[in-house]
Amino acid sequence: QVQLVESGGGLVQAGGSLRLSCAATGRTFSRYTMGWFRQAPGKEREFVAADSWSGGNTYYLDSVKGRFTISRDNAKNTVYLQMNSLKPEDTAVYYCAARNSGVSVTTWTEYTYWGQGIQVTVSS
Repeated sequence: QVQLVESGGGLVQAGGSLRLSCAATGRTFSRYTMGWFRQAPGKEREFVAADSWSGGNTYYLDSVKGRFTISRDNAKNTVYLQMNSLKPEDTAVYYCAARNSGVSVTTWTEYTYWGQGIQVTVSS
C-alpha cells in the first residue's frame, strides 16, 4: 500500500514558478513509476510527466517540455515537479500517482495509487 500527499501548489502569475512535491509512504518507493497528472474544470484528466523506476527515463506532455521537470529523491520517498514559465492554461488540480507495472506511463488508468490533488492557479 502506498499513500501519496502533494504539497506546493498555489496561485502564481504567468511566467512564474512553482515546485510541487509528493511524499510517499512505503518501503519500495524506488520500484514505482511516478507520474503527475492534472485536471482542469470541465476537462479530462491529462498526463503531465512521469519518471520510470527502471532505467530512469522521464516523459512529458509536449506542451510542458522545456518548462516542467520531474525528479525524485528515493531516500526521501518524494517526487517533485518543478514548473517554470507557467501559463494560465497550466491552471488545474495536479495529482501525483504511482504504479509498479503497466504498458503506458501516460495512461492514468494504469496508475494504482493517487494523491488527493492540489490546486495550481496561474493568473494572466
